[in-house]
Amino acid sequence: MKIVADGNIPFVQECFSSIGDVLVMGGRDMMPQAVADADALLVRSITRVDEHLLSGSAVRFVGTATIGFDHVDLDYLHTHNIGFASAPGSNANSAAEYVIAALLEIARRHAVRLDGRSIGVIGVGNVGGRVAAKCEALGMHVRRNDPPLQRRTGDPKYVPLEAVFDCDFVTIHTPLTREGPDKTHHLADGRFFSRLRQGAVFLNAARGAVVDSQALAAAIHSRRLTAVGLDVWENEPNIDVGLLDEVDLGSPHIAGYSLDGKIAGLIMIYQALCEHFGLPPKFDAGDFLPAPDVATIELPDDVTDDQAAIAFAVEKVYSIVRDDANLRRIANEPPEARGRFFDALRKSYPVRREFHNTTVIVPEPAGALIRKLLGIGFKAKGRRREGDE
Repeated sequence: MKIVADGNIPFVQECFSSIGDVLVMGGRDMMPQAVADADALLVRSITRVDEHLLSGSAVRFVGTATIGFDHVDLDYLHTHNIGFASAPGSNANSAAEYVIAALLEIARRHAVRLDGRSIGVIGVGNVGGRVAAKCEALGMHVRRNDPPLQRRTGDPKYVPLEAVFDCDFVTIHTPLTREGPDKTHHLADGRFFSRLRQGAVFLNAARGAVVDSQALAAAIHSRRLTAVGLDVWENEPNIDVGLLDEVDLGSPHIAGYSLDGKIAGLIMIYQALCEHFGLPPKFDAGDFLPAPDVATIELPDDVTDDQAAIAFAVEKVYSIVRDDANLRRIANEPPEARGRFFDALRKSYPVRREFHNTTVIVPEPAGALIRKLLGIGFKAKGRRREGDE
């Protein structure tokens, strides 16, 4: 069996070579001639999988190691009896933790308390649902907007889009859809931003084209928005460097890039491929996940502020400031090299582990702080302060 795989899927060679011959290449280098004699194709979101790529090929299975699959023509696969698997939920926790890190960093820069503030979560699927739960753990008031879920469940907790416009924070977690009643392409357009409350904070870690970049820039210039954090951009990898210069936090589409999430996605498509071809799987996630670099974090005795303590713990595990600084170096590249620079940041992204791998040791009494740490995903336990009997 021949398998063509995106080399940015970690351990893809080690995992799938137990099944067949693995040809690894860049996701943007996958051309029809490269996949013509492949039995299986393993991709990420940067590879468009459609008739142009697959016509006349031997491909009988496509796996994408991503939550979303708007880059895959499912109708074409179905018509040609080609098996398909994605990795729903695999990196959802990673993306949610990214949002928490962004909220804490923006709050620090602007001296804002998160507890008691309102946040509108647009799109409450695998990622958005986790974001909502973690924000509630921090004491924020969450308004959830998800029209498909509202229609399907009738649950009144899903509010109309208009109900999020007066929130202090707004974060988007929808798929990218270009047609239909729930179209999300340029959902955040000029009218959207004009209806947000003055001074709102806006985050997007979903898909770049969910936001109209020109409308966002106008909202920043008019001071409608106090702060903006973007992990995704229109026209990736050739992003708008001018817009990057305007936002508070920017990163190269890596919100879901924890090692835990990557390995989960790998195993999901590996098991699906094994099932499709009737092969017994040999691996699970535990075969590829190392021990975390930061197993414990001990908070100092003089910690008295919960938000500062949580930000301290988060930064020890994941530095969103470092990701922001690395992306801003793109401005030093000549315009024709910036796309390659963006992709290189993603390809060489350092190991990042999720919060649940780390135990935070908190000086007592700290019941509320421990509950918040547990709520955003850490393990946590108390310890006596020095001098306490």
